Amino acid sequence: MGFFGFLLLGFLAGAIAKLILPGKQAGGWFITLLLGVVGALLGGFLGSALFNIPLQDFFSLQTWLLAIAGSIIVLLIYGALVKRRHS
Repeated sequence: MGFFGFLLLGFLAGAIAKLILPGKQAGGWFITLLLGVVGALLGGFLGSALFNIPLQDFFSLQTWLLAIAGSIIVLLIYGALVKRRHS
């Protein structure tokens, strides 16, 4: 999967992660989508490094689950950092 595939996947994974996470997250949709791209890259890296999962297919369920899980992790970390900064 190319760069634009990961970009699109990250945008969609970020939106799905924002819908999955309960409560109000820090940042707007734009920040969430950017964090989704970072999360998709993180999920893809961890999935391929730890579990040896190939990430060539855009429509693979494994690719989507790893991207969404990575996005959730990044959103949770970002939310904790922003919340601690405002406290």
